[in-house]
Amino acid sequence: MTMFGSKRVLLWVPLTAALFSGVAPGLLMAGDEEKANPPSKATPVKLDAPAPGLTERERWLLDRVEQLEKRVADLESTRNPAAAAAAETSAVPSVAANTPALAGAAANPSTTRTPTSAASDSLSNERAAVGGPQATEKGRSGAAKTPATEPFSFADFTWLNGNARTKDTPYATSFFTPEIRADVDYNYDFNHPKDDTIGGSSEVFRSNEVHVTQLGVGGDFHYDNVRARLMTQFGLYSQTTPRNDASPSRGQWNLDNAYRYISEAYGGYHFNILHGVNVDAGIFMSYIGLFSYYQFDNWAYQPSYVSSNTPWFFNGVRVQIFPTEHLKIEPWFINGWQSYGRFNSRPGFGFQILWRPNGWLSVLGNEYALGEDTAGAPGRVRYHTDDSIEVKYYDNQEKFLSKAAFSLTGDMGCEHGGGVSCATNHGTGANFHPKQSFLGFMLYNRLWFDQDKFGLTVGGGKINNPGRYLVLLPPINGATAASGTPYFTENPGDQFKAWDASGTFDYMPSQYITFRWEFDHRAANVPYFSGPGGITPTNCPTAPLVENICGTPGAFVPGFTPDLKKIENRVGLSILVKF
Repeated sequence: MTMFGSKRVLLWVPLTAALFSGVAPGLLMAGDEEKANPPSKATPVKLDAPAPGLTERERWLLDRVEQLEKRVADLESTRNPAAAAAAETSAVPSVAANTPALAGAAANPSTTRTPTSAASDSLSNERAAVGGPQATEKGRSGAAKTPATEPFSFADFTWLNGNARTKDTPYATSFFTPEIRADVDYNYDFNHPKDDTIGGSSEVFRSNEVHVTQLGVGGDFHYDNVRARLMTQFGLYSQTTPRNDASPSRGQWNLDNAYRYISEAYGGYHFNILHGVNVDAGIFMSYIGLFSYYQFDNWAYQPSYVSSNTPWFFNGVRVQIFPTEHLKIEPWFINGWQSYGRFNSRPGFGFQILWRPNGWLSVLGNEYALGEDTAGAPGRVRYHTDDSIEVKYYDNQEKFLSKAAFSLTGDMGCEHGGGVSCATNHGTGANFHPKQSFLGFMLYNRLWFDQDKFGLTVGGGKINNPGRYLVLLPPINGATAASGTPYFTENPGDQFKAWDASGTFDYMPSQYITFRWEFDHRAANVPYFSGPGGITPTNCPTAPLVENICGTPGAFVPGFTPDLKKIENRVGLSILVKF
């Protein structure tokens, strides 16, 4: 990572030209005059107020340079060049230190920096750092080679949808970068479901109640190129996420319970080649669908169907390859499509390509293939492509409208084999193979106000998913992805089309907290959303032999018809915290 050295200060002309017109001569003259007439104590130059129009990062750089100059002046007065050089190296952290682990190492320069772990989400704030002394290689002469530039450290990407906007982490050290997340929300469904159950969402689950959706405690471990990450999930996520995975129905050992309270858990190693290569194994975020699994990172609380119905996590092995500081290539070998285990006899394969040529553009592609991901349907193979572009088209912290950006995501996919066709309906009678595909998009526009203290997001999207193989199953009578339900079938040929729109307002008084208000309108071409009658039977049989039938997942209750509607309107209030 680039550090401010005694001979490198002048390299920052593009960012601090005006500053150094006053500072640089002072530094140079102090060094020359000391040899002829050593002063009793060098007087540091006091910087004037930053010029208007500077970004937050540029103002931060000016403050750090001022601190550096004062420290160098103090050290020069002691006439100890060696100590001055060492202090100058450790006084100012790299611009890349906005990533949590690096910020912690910079705050404690007496400790040896180690390569930090890659970002938990595999998309945001890539922490595949090349690090400090332990990451360098020494030649026979004993001189350390300069490490490659840290990937994506050339700009601030906290504006991205799916990226946490925190710029530093309290209490981070060179060994461990802690992370704490809290997501508490209240949602009011205008359908007034009788049993308060909200279906068709992987983020919102109860109406007219306050709930802890997720409480996560964990962080990143990093030492001597060894990496590990752990994040827990307590709250509704620990119940709802495993419920949407049908793979535990194959085999024993209750995989959904084994992983229930874990959102991320992996270990790996960082190789000091190219701009960094990470090899990790375990449960990691997938980021198909752009939005983060953690609501704090997102522009909206309820994402559109393209995101809500596609994977949040993968269980397997990934390799993150950074050929340049602008590019990441990440192949996956995974058990299946958002699954703890395999659905059938074949695992899944995929990869991600992330390209950020500058600070205002991010291009992301996720590809998946070859997995047999329908429980009980061996030979049915899935393919999926998910591609996003995010553009920051305005940035001026001196104006009331301080920033503006948009994101556009498009998804296509299909299944073939096992009685379905990828492209079109074909065959007749017993040999009829209906089309089984997925097509969708979502578009969001985000505005920031008053130096990013307020945010306004509007957007939405649409999907068409014949066969319903990616449609979230309504939890009718306790139904799960493994049990299914006769009240909402997911058979080949079953049609499902849906669209949605939302408006989100955020108040962000600190980088660590967001107060969020949101309105969501959702619609489908078939009854799908919880209605006022609820989706749990209220007239269960009471005979001893059948008294538990209403609690049996997927059980068919004679005379019971769930109340499902084609339209849903909701408002939500949430408090989101991340340290």
